[in-house]
Amino acid sequence: MLRSRAHPHAFTMRCTSIMSARLAVLLSAALLSSACEITTQLGQECLLIKQDPNNPGESTAILEREILPGQDFISFGVTDCEDLVCVRDANFAADPNPDAQAKGYCSQDCVEGSGKSGCSVTDTSVAENIRNRITCRSLLLDQASLERLRQEDPVAYRRTFGENNSPYFARSS
Repeated sequence: MLRSRAHPHAFTMRCTSIMSARLAVLLSAALLSSACEITTQLGQECLLIKQDPNNPGESTAILEREILPGQDFISFGVTDCEDLVCVRDANFAADPNPDAQAKGYCSQDCVEGSGKSGCSVTDTSVAENIRNRITCRSLLLDQASLERLRQEDPVAYRRTFGENNSPYFARSS
């Protein structure tokens, strides 16, 4: 009588492939369920910067005395923020020390008319007075002015605004 012998590792290989499939399904489910929990830096505190006049290509902090009260301010290239944009709206509480580094909060470009839906603050450590007021609004310039500047001097435009083509940013209202 001939007996058929199965390969000694057949059971192990079959179990391993079943376990791999289950593991893949579990990992996929975990990743998909956490996809809605992405935390951004929108609203987090940041330091406003400008180009350093003494070191081209370098940046330096903007001081409180350099910002006029009651005005919006935007700073590009801020490494504190994932989208490299730090804003300070007209209602932002300034530091009373004129020599202090001026602060704002991380922003991002947004789509006109998206209101609060395009500007969801997901970081719970962001101050409530900022978190509850962030919405999509034009900051400083309107679209036509921004476009005119870009066409008149593309090099200066890129140096000032980077690759940004929109005046709309998430900011407190």
